[in-house]
Amino acid sequence: MIQIEGLVKSFGHTFALHEINLDVAEGQFLAIVGPNGAGKTTLLRILATLLRPTSGHVNIDGLDLVSHSGEIRRRIGFVSHQSLTYGRLTVEENLRFYGRLYDVAELEERVDSLLRVVGLDARRQDPARTLSRGMQQRLSIARAIVHQPSLLLLDEPYTGLDQQAAEMLRTLLQTVNAESRTVVMTTHNLQRALELCDTVAILSSGRVVHETESEPLSADRLREIYWAYVGNGMTREHAETWHS
Repeated sequence: MIQIEGLVKSFGHTFALHEINLDVAEGQFLAIVGPNGAGKTTLLRILATLLRPTSGHVNIDGLDLVSHSGEIRRRIGFVSHQSLTYGRLTVEENLRFYGRLYDVAELEERVDSLLRVVGLDARRQDPARTLSRGMQQRLSIARAIVHQPSLLLLDEPYTGLDQQAAEMLRTLLQTVNAESRTVVMTTHNLQRALELCDTVAILSSGRVVHETESEPLSADRLREIYWAYVGNGMTREHAETWHS
């Protein structure tokens, strides 16, 4: 599904990604972990066609990222730190708008189903700007999957979600992965990564420093591996998160 060879991204003289090489098979669930500033968001924004690589090659579903970006966008769903929704539109209008962009069949039924899944049915007539941070994240998740993409990109998707919404997302991701859809997710939570993914990649200073299958790793073992490769790059925030 995803082939990355020699990917480099620089901003002026600052390199965010250095010679990234990754292969993600169709139906694989890859979790990318690493300290703040490691390049996780930059990598996902490139895969989402929102940033152009400085050099290297990226293919998604057999298509070159740069020359076929429009076609690739129709195959991916992206949840980022920004909601990518329209504040003046109602919750259901947002989903209907994106559904029409992707020519979703039986759109009204799809919208109704998603609103129930993400727990926003009662807020469907409310403008998106009136939603709390967690509710906006729920809407972002619904927006990202309205067209049933073959590739789902998630940049810290649990940010702002309460326990109920986090459980909803976990169940949803398990369902998406069970449908043989490919998922790439960044997270700081070790236990969550192990529960959901089948492969973990550690990103540090813009490089993939380690990649391993999640089975039969324990949280303690993966933490040891993380420290061995990242070392002092782990902040106190990360240490507390990974021990939680």
